[in-house]
Amino acid sequence: MEGAASSREMSVTYKFDNLLNFRDVGAHVNDIIGQPVLKTGLLFRSARPDEASQSDRDQLINKYKIRTIIDLRSKTEHINAAKKRSEVGIGLQSAALPSSDKAFEKSVKDSVEVDGIRYRKTNLNGKGFERHLIWQLKYTSLAKLVFLMALGYRTEGISVLGKELMLPRGLIGLGIDTLDCSGPEIKEVFDVLADSRSWPVMINCTQGKDRTGITVVLVLLLCGVDLSAITQDYIKSEGELEPEKAERMKEIESIGLDESFATCPADFCPKVIQHLDTEYGGVIAYMAKIGVDSTQVERIRDIFKANG
Repeated sequence: MEGAASSREMSVTYKFDNLLNFRDVGAHVNDIIGQPVLKTGLLFRSARPDEASQSDRDQLINKYKIRTIIDLRSKTEHINAAKKRSEVGIGLQSAALPSSDKAFEKSVKDSVEVDGIRYRKTNLNGKGFERHLIWQLKYTSLAKLVFLMALGYRTEGISVLGKELMLPRGLIGLGIDTLDCSGPEIKEVFDVLADSRSWPVMINCTQGKDRTGITVVLVLLLCGVDLSAITQDYIKSEGELEPEKAERMKEIESIGLDESFATCPADFCPKVIQHLDTEYGGVIAYMAKIGVDSTQVERIRDIFKANG
């Protein structure tokens, strides 16, 4: 792992065929701050890697030496990605989708996982997050949601939540909800990060900005990175995702959301961090509350923080 953490040139340009929003978090944060506060070649972030070309895969394995990919997407996102790969197309997302676990596994059996990389799939907005939203629905909306999901219309069901609850909450509100309601899932991720055998690690969701962003924010806070650098790393994603914005908007709108969900609000990180401070007493106390102990925190710091 020492080779992976060696010094690198700042302001790296990444050249992939089909992988957006990819970057070495350590190198980018060091570039922002102007000094090496983090080790490089260890923590990467990206949008979904499903359409990665053979050249892209070769880079992930041979150039960046990635051992583990932490995928934060939901079951529905994986199904829709599988449909897209099979050329059913994003425009047909309203077709009934398989609802059973067995049918789901069949839907994603052609998953384009990169050989030689270990995958850890954790739906960051899992059961606790879903319950938090669902029980805020009006009775009629809840009945509609249950009906749609029972028939396998996952995207339409999620759009009920999207229009009624997610849209009013906005990205910042949902980020705070993730902290409050997804403790078990966040702990799963940090259990992986606390294992030195997992690194170098790449974290992704669909766009690689919000759920990935929350996770990276927590890592950077644990490593003592200042708010300005954390925010600049987060907002970089908006420009990185611009080439696919029109296509992403179809997906975003299909679940009842608007263009604001394709952006990176400048106050996302400050407000998320403020919530950590006011509600939990800071990131260390938050980690303890969700079950990430001090030994794990120190392991992550030892792996990722630059010496000295």
